Amino acid sequence: MPSRRRCGPAHGGHPCGAALHVGLMFGFFRISFRQVLLIGFLLIAGLLSAASLGALLTLERLTVQGREAVLRAARMGTEVQQLAERSISMERAARQYLVLEDRSLRQRFEDDAEDAERLLQQLREQSLQPTALDAWTTKLAEIRNLLDLVVKPGPARRKEADLTAKFRELSALTAQLADRVRQHTQQSNGSLQDQLESGRVKLGQQVVAAIVLSVLLAMAFGFWLTRPLRRLEQAIVRLGENRLEEPIDFRGPADLQSLGQRLDWLRLRLGELDADKARFLRHISHELKTPLAALREGVSLLEDEVAGALNDKQREVARILRDNTAVLQRQIEDLLRFNAAAFEARRLQRQPTELASLIQGSIQAQRLQWQARNLRITVEGGPQEIEVDPDKLGAAFGNLLSNAIRFAPPGGGIRFELSRRDGHLLIDLSDDGPGVAPADQARIFEPFYRGERQPEDALRGTGIGLSIVKEYIAAHGGQIDLLPSERGAHFRISLPCSHTHLSPAHA
Repeated sequence: MPSRRRCGPAHGGHPCGAALHVGLMFGFFRISFRQVLLIGFLLIAGLLSAASLGALLTLERLTVQGREAVLRAARMGTEVQQLAERSISMERAARQYLVLEDRSLRQRFEDDAEDAERLLQQLREQSLQPTALDAWTTKLAEIRNLLDLVVKPGPARRKEADLTAKFRELSALTAQLADRVRQHTQQSNGSLQDQLESGRVKLGQQVVAAIVLSVLLAMAFGFWLTRPLRRLEQAIVRLGENRLEEPIDFRGPADLQSLGQRLDWLRLRLGELDADKARFLRHISHELKTPLAALREGVSLLEDEVAGALNDKQREVARILRDNTAVLQRQIEDLLRFNAAAFEARRLQRQPTELASLIQGSIQAQRLQWQARNLRITVEGGPQEIEVDPDKLGAAFGNLLSNAIRFAPPGGGIRFELSRRDGHLLIDLSDDGPGVAPADQARIFEPFYRGERQPEDALRGTGIGLSIVKEYIAAHGGQIDLLPSERGAHFRISLPCSHTHLSPAHA
C-alpha cells in the first residue's frame, strides 16, 4: 500500500495552511463567467439593500421617537391640567374646612393633595426641571401647615387671607409648570428635528457611499470581465485574418479560459489545414504539369516527324492534340492560380496605403495596353489613406482595370472615383464598353464563368479575373457589386472605414 504524503517543511513544500490558501486563491479564477456576474450583481444588490435597510431603520427609529414625543407632550399637558384642577379642588376644600372645621373636608383636601403629589411625581419622571416641582411641593406643605393652625385660637380673617395668598402662589406655580411643560415640549421637538436632520444627512451619505461603491464595483467587474472579452474578440479577428502565428492564451473566468483554449486549438487546426492546402497545391501542380509537359513534348516530336513522316490526316490529328494540350495546360494553370489567389487572400499584410496612388500604380503598370487602344483613364476623389494589403488590393485593381481595357472601345474612357458614404470607402470603376449582359449579371463573379459579350479583337478570357477580385475584396472585409449603368460596366468596391483614415486634405 503506498504511503500517504504529508504536507510540511520536511518535504520541502508549503505548509498545509499555505497550500490551502494558494488553492483557494487560484480557485477564484476557476469560477465561470456566469458566477462572476452573479457575484457582482449580488455585491451591488447587497450594498444598495444595506443602504435601503439602514434608511428604513433610521426612518423607523425617528418615527418611534416622534410618536413618543407627541404622546409624552400630550401626557404632560394633561397632567398639568389635572394638577390645576386639583389645586382648585384643594382650595375649595381648604376654604370650607377653614369655615366649618369639618374633618371630612380636610380629608377631601388630603385626597386631592395626594393626587397632586402623584401628578408631580409623574411630571418628575418625564424629566421635567425639578425646581418648579419642588417649589410646588413646598408650597403645598405650607398650605398643610396653615390648615393645621385652624384648630388653634387666632384671628380667622387673617388665616383666610394667608390661605388665599398661599393658593394664589400655588396657582402661579402651576402656571409656571405649564410654561415649563411647553418649553420642555419645544426642546423635545427641537431635539427631534435635529436628530431628523442628522439622520437625513447620514442617510444621504450612506446612499451616496452605496452608489459610489456600486459604481466602482460595476466598473471593476466590467473592466475585469471585458478584458478577456476584448482579447477573445481580437483572437477571433486574428483567426479571421488568418494570422495564425500568435498563440491564443488569456486569463479570466474558467469558461472563457476554456473557450480560449478551444480557439487556440482551432488556430492550430487552421494552420494545419493551410499547410495541407499549400502542400496539395504544390503536389497537384507537379503531378499535373509533369505528364502534361511530357504529352506536349511527345506531340511536338510527332509534328517534327522525329518518329517518321506524317500524312495530312496524321498532321491534323497532331495539331488537334497540340491545341487541346495547350488549352488543358492553360486551364490547369488558371485553376492553380485561382486556388492560390483564394488561399493567399486570407494572408493580409495590412499597412497604411494611399489609395489613389495605388490605383495610379496599377494604371502605369498597364500603360502599354491602354495607350495602344488610345484610352483615357481618370482618377477622381483622392487622395484617401486606408489600411490594407497593398499587393492584394493592387492586384484587384489591376484585374478590374485589365477587364475594363479589354472591353472599352478604342478612344473610350475608364473612370475611377473615390468617395465616402455611410461609414464605408467607395471605389467606383466605370467604362464605355458594351457592359454586362442581363443574363450574365448574376454570375459575373463566379470562377471560370465568361459572359456572352466578348470583345472581337481580344483573346477570350478564362473567367477568373473578377473571381480573384472578389476574393481579395472579401478578405479586406468589403464587397464588390455590379451596379446598373446606361453605358458600359459600373463596378463598386466598398471597404469598411474601421481601417480607413482620411488624409489631412480631406479630413
